[in-house]
Amino acid sequence: MSPDRELRLGTRGSQLALWQANTVAERLAATGAPPCRIVIIKTSGDRLQDAPLSEAGGKRLFVKEIEDALVSDAIDLAVHSSKDLPVELAPGLTVAAVLPREDPRDALVLPQGAGFKVQGSGFQSVEQVAEALGPAPTIGTSSVRRTAQLSALWPQARFVPVRGNLDTRLRKLDEGQYSALVLAAAGLKRLGWESRISLALPLSACVPAPGQGIVAVEIRTDDEPVRRAVAAISDTTAFAALDAERAVVVGLGGGCQTPIGALASPVDRETIELVGVVVAPDGSRIIRAAGRAAIESGQALGTRIARELMEQGAAEILAACR
Repeated sequence: MSPDRELRLGTRGSQLALWQANTVAERLAATGAPPCRIVIIKTSGDRLQDAPLSEAGGKRLFVKEIEDALVSDAIDLAVHSSKDLPVELAPGLTVAAVLPREDPRDALVLPQGAGFKVQGSGFQSVEQVAEALGPAPTIGTSSVRRTAQLSALWPQARFVPVRGNLDTRLRKLDEGQYSALVLAAAGLKRLGWESRISLALPLSACVPAPGQGIVAVEIRTDDEPVRRAVAAISDTTAFAALDAERAVVVGLGGGCQTPIGALASPVDRETIELVGVVVAPDGSRIIRAAGRAAIESGQALGTRIARELMEQGAAEILAACR
C-alpha cells in the first residue's frame, strides 16, 4: 500500500464510536499504515432516538448507512461495536480485524447521591443489589436480551427503554428517571466511567450479547491492501471468540433483538470456553449450554452450542419472540 494513500475510516459520531475509530486509527498508524481520516456517518439508529430498537428495526440501523458507504467506495474501512453487526453482512463485505476485547460483561449502574455504594466499597453480589433496589425497580435498558434475563431476578421490575450517549443516560439516571441502568461494562471503561459500575453482572445472572466488548473492522472483501493493513492490529483470541459467538446466533437463526446471549472466554492460550443462553422474554424459561474447544475451532464450537440449545427447546422461545 502506498504510504501516500489516505485511509477513509467510516464510523458513527457517538462518543464511544469515535473512541473506537480513533483507537483503530492510532493502532494502524503505529504499524506504519497510511493515516486515517475519520468520516462520520449518521445512521438510521442515530436519527431514531425515541423508538426502542426492537420496534425501530433492530441494531442493523446502526450499520446500514456505514456499510452502504463501504460498498460504494465512499470509505475504505468501517469500525463498529461487534454486537451491532448483523450476522449476515452486506454482500462483498467482511470483518477483517478486531481489537483486543474489553470487559464483555453487562454492568448495573445505580444513581449517584442516592445512598448507594459503588464499586470498590459496596456491592459484591446480585443479591445485594436486588435488596438495595427493592422488588419493583425501574430499570433502564433497550435490550430484549437484558430484559429477559433480568426479569428472572426482578419479576416485578419495570424495564424502560433508554437511548442516547452514555453521559445522557447517566444524567437521566441521576435525575431519578430510573432506579438503575444496565450498560455494557466495556463502554463505561473505555470512556472513563468505570467508577460508575455498581456491579459487573456475573454470567449466572446475565450472559452478554455476542461480540460485546469487541471492536470490529469491516472492509470490502476484495480490498487486499486494506486487509493486509488491518491484519497487523487484529487480536487472534478476540477474533476466535467473535467467530464462536456469532456462530451461536447463526445456528439459532436469531438476530440482534432476540434474547440470545453468548460469551467465549479463553481458558488458556489454546482453548476457549463458550456459554450460550436463550431466555423467554419474561424470564420464565432459561436454556443454557456450554462447551470447550481449541481456539481455532471457535466457529464449530458455536455451531455445536447452538445445536444443543435447539435440542433443549430454544426454537420454541425464539419463535414466540418473532
